[in-house]
Amino acid sequence: MTEGPRGWGTPLHAAVLDATAVGPGATLLDLGCGTGLFARAAADRGARVTGVDRDPAAVAMASAEVPEGRFVVGTAEHPPAGPFDVVAAVQLLMHVVDPVAVLATAGRTGTVVAATVWGREDECDVRVFGEALAPWLDARPAADPVDLRGLAERAGLVVDRLDEVVCPFDYEDDDAVLGPLFDSALGRAVGRSAGPVALRDAVLDRLEPYRTDDGGYRLHNLFRVLVAHPG
Repeated sequence: MTEGPRGWGTPLHAAVLDATAVGPGATLLDLGCGTGLFARAAADRGARVTGVDRDPAAVAMASAEVPEGRFVVGTAEHPPAGPFDVVAAVQLLMHVVDPVAVLATAGRTGTVVAATVWGREDECDVRVFGEALAPWLDARPAADPVDLRGLAERAGLVVDRLDEVVCPFDYEDDDAVLGPLFDSALGRAVGRSAGPVALRDAVLDRLEPYRTDDGGYRLHNLFRVLVAHPG
């Protein structure tokens, strides 16, 4: 899980763990565990956590974040053998080639399956970054939102609930919001084309409605949380 300032995922993690009733002694498999922030939240509730990610550097960071957990390099399509009480794919499905296959594998591995995705573009304030950069980008249609229910049903899962949670992305000042953008491949490309001053001005102008009283910014973004079980 990346895509925002550190700490943005706390409400999302809590929503997944609440919805799946993760508590002391529960076994949880974190698919696409990244640097281990969701795994940390689960372990803090007493869960016994296993994580898998294809990035060795991320696995090393997750192991440091959750030293009591077990983390391995691998893919969500071929996870560690279960069974697990809960298998979670937090912000993973939009990054895999075949999300149905990932969910089907999760259903064979866990008693409960949880997955999360972004809401529609108009439900997420982070769209303003794309709007700010649009003059220097090729026009492209908005991506279709991920149909979590449809994916789960195609994977042979029975949907128990489909919830929504709003996560604020908080940036303390201009540098906090611009730094990651300028460091990204897209930001560097636009910066070369438009120039860093024009890029900075365009982004800050588009962000002005989201400025907080203390000089930072707050963007609200909606996520969907699915909980299902094998059919």
